[in-house]
Amino acid sequence: MNPRLACLSALALGATILTGCGAEETTASGPASAAAVTVENCGEKVTIDEPLTELYAYDGGIISIALAVGARDELVAVTGLARDKQLLELAYPDERVDELRVVGDDHPTLETVLAVNPQMMFAGWGYGFSESRNLLPETLHEQGIDTYLLSETCRQEDGDRGTMEAWTALRTDLLNIGELTGHRETAEEVVTDIEERRKALESASEPAEAPTAFLFDSGTDAIFTSGSFGGPQAIFDTAGVTNATADVDDTWTEVGWERIAAADPDIIYFVDYPGQSYEEKVKVLKANPASRGLRAVEENRFVNLPYAMWVSGPLNIDAAEWVRRSLEHFGIVPESGIEPTLDITHLTNLDGNEWLR
Repeated sequence: MNPRLACLSALALGATILTGCGAEETTASGPASAAAVTVENCGEKVTIDEPLTELYAYDGGIISIALAVGARDELVAVTGLARDKQLLELAYPDERVDELRVVGDDHPTLETVLAVNPQMMFAGWGYGFSESRNLLPETLHEQGIDTYLLSETCRQEDGDRGTMEAWTALRTDLLNIGELTGHRETAEEVVTDIEERRKALESASEPAEAPTAFLFDSGTDAIFTSGSFGGPQAIFDTAGVTNATADVDDTWTEVGWERIAAADPDIIYFVDYPGQSYEEKVKVLKANPASRGLRAVEENRFVNLPYAMWVSGPLNIDAAEWVRRSLEHFGIVPESGIEPTLDITHLTNLDGNEWLR
């Protein structure tokens, strides 16, 4: 393809890929080679001499991005796989998820990354990179390891996360990781599939008044939930339901119990995540004075979906299909005839969801 046409094609797809589209790029070692790849990530250019062969990833959502674009063989190691392993095996049955090299415990450490010594680490602020754990991009750069930040976690000037709409952030990461690993065509196919499924959901019949959903990750003194820049915002928008915390300009954050009381949501969604079980979440909602009298709580309108379906990743579209399905089940929105592509009823480690049985 003509190089100029290739650049125009990338721009039409909404990509931030910059390879060969203008000024000469340079790498740490000097002028970029003919095979060099440059992408834009959180406002910065990331350039590598040639497509990656050794990518280290943390977190189920981030691992799913690499798997979806066809970069299974480039995943030299992962951390944080255990909680999402069954889901990823279901979603990517041909990608040998059970054979991925798992290193470290629940969270990566500087020592873990240095022991793997990958060409690049794919993680995000709060998704691996952390000042408190002394694991920072600049520290890895000093060791000759490149980094790519999950776009959902790009930081605002005040330090909060989120600088772009959630579907845009996901599309950016799919195309960029596809380009960085030499799987651009596969990445474009994934983006196209997501867009087609989004269009179907967003074209579905809507009720006269949009229902409200509240995402409950966990909660005791406060509630951990997600604001306007998190994956759940994109999921709810596409499924036809209002996010009760859409006015919070952050990704994942805490809010007070008064927020769920004021929202009086039609339905409550749980993030299946260690630390607070499904039963414990239901118990705390039924006990707290701010929530126990809410319609959704009294009528047990609870839906539990896996962690890697909520955080930014290609499984967000599967989550949107299941959110729509649940809304239809409870009679909150009209029937659409849309069937979820991924059958989560096969997951044996997902508690709750009595409405599916």
